Amino acid sequence: MNALKKLSLLLVLSLPNYSYAADLNREQVIELLKQATKNKPANLRRKDLKELNLSKLDFRHADLWGADLRGANLSYSNLSGLVLDLTVMVGVNLSHADLSKVSIFGVSMMRSNLSYTNFSNSRVIANLDNSNMRFANLSNAKWGADMKNQPMGLMRVSLNKVNLSNANLNNADLSRSTLRFANLSSAKLTNVNLLSSDLTAANFTKANLTGSDLTSTRISDANFTNATLNNTNFSKVQGRESSRGLKNK
Repeated sequence: MNALKKLSLLLVLSLPNYSYAADLNREQVIELLKQATKNKPANLRRKDLKELNLSKLDFRHADLWGADLRGANLSYSNLSGLVLDLTVMVGVNLSHADLSKVSIFGVSMMRSNLSYTNFSNSRVIANLDNSNMRFANLSNAKWGADMKNQPMGLMRVSLNKVNLSNANLNNADLSRSTLRFANLSSAKLTNVNLLSSDLTAANFTKANLTGSDLTSTRISDANFTNATLNNTNFSKVQGRESSRGLKNK
């Protein structure tokens, strides 16, 4: 079984058991959060919270492990420091939310609104394909594949066709990630680790990649026009001949 099939199986197994899932409304969630403490967090584990308006709430004292958040509105909410492993977040709205220092593993967040979301210092291995991440903050994020812990094969973050224009990825680890057809125009990518990543047809126009490591990346049809490439490492890249904006680099 290849790594993609294994990840798909993991995502399927992470779906909540609907026969036991609680159906809560916004007011009930707010009441649980009011009563929660650091030592006794609000029990939202594996709860069915699909399509709920949960915007502008503080979830820092909540247990959301394995919750179903598909289509939920968590914009402007605070989820900093939470473990969101195995949650279900396809089509979730986390615009302007604080997800700094979160852990998100084995999760599908495809087609989500993550614009202006704060992912700084987070650890994410998830599928975020086709999501809007304009102006998101991924500074110091550790989203690279952990090569010492791959029991199911290569597990890596997927950012295919993601809009990361104007995002802050300074000092992020995105090693072995997939960014096929991603839009990183005008993004801040200083000192980013992109080792062995797939950047096929990615758009880096006007991006700042100063000091970033693109060793062994795939850059076929990638666009680096007017990008800042001071001390950027392009050793052993594949597809340089079809990329744009790399003359004399």
